[in-house]
Amino acid sequence: MGRSKGRWIAISPFRKMVCDLMHFSQQVPVAIAERRMNLGPLFEARKKATERPAWTTLFAKAYGVVCANNPQLRRCYLKFPWHRLYEHPHSIVALNVERRTETEDVVLFCLIRAPENRPLREIEETVREYMDKPVEELRSHQRAMAVARIPFPFRRLFWWCALNLFGRRRCHNYGTFSLTSVGSRGAGLLNVAPILTTAIHYGQIDDKGCVDVRLSWDHRVMDGSTLARALVELESVLNKQIAGELAVEKSSHVWAKAA
Repeated sequence: MGRSKGRWIAISPFRKMVCDLMHFSQQVPVAIAERRMNLGPLFEARKKATERPAWTTLFAKAYGVVCANNPQLRRCYLKFPWHRLYEHPHSIVALNVERRTETEDVVLFCLIRAPENRPLREIEETVREYMDKPVEELRSHQRAMAVARIPFPFRRLFWWCALNLFGRRRCHNYGTFSLTSVGSRGAGLLNVAPILTTAIHYGQIDDKGCVDVRLSWDHRVMDGSTLARALVELESVLNKQIAGELAVEKSSHVWAKAA
């Protein structure tokens, strides 16, 4: 009986984008802060709500509130024409949404501007659109495929310019912070290498509302004490402001399936 053989697999346009992201994220001096949060009040408010928003929606708005109170979290590091920091006037969350194409699973970036100023219902509807709309019609997917078609050396130059020249355009196109979680898949991410200044990620939420929440951040922009205070404030915002909004939410809209 002959030996089985392996096969060559071409790198898809989406995997090219991931390779580019990893290339530039490796240039960021990343540190990670962690806090074990007790989100009991929010857990109970969400459980009693008529319709339950996804946890990513709750975290997106809550961290947006924290960023509004802490301008350092809305800054990014730029290299050209001189090394400097840029501070955006509001937050933009790049929320990861998993989709399936004809050939592979992909993760798209759902950009939501100023989540701190939007009702939970509106944030959830935006995420739902990214979950339900045909992948080919999503702007995030279209842009990713267009960039992936640029020949390799020029594509890396495009990425470098997009991340290091104009702070406002960088934030507009990529966001000021990212949010991702595989908690609904039964696991948690210990380390995330971000290209943005901060990336928030968390694990599984137990039946008492306790969860490990982590912030990966660009150490060139700020120090650990700032992130420690941000995590403490995030827990407070989730248990008070976000839980309070859930308690009075009377929307008839259908929330996305709980993440």
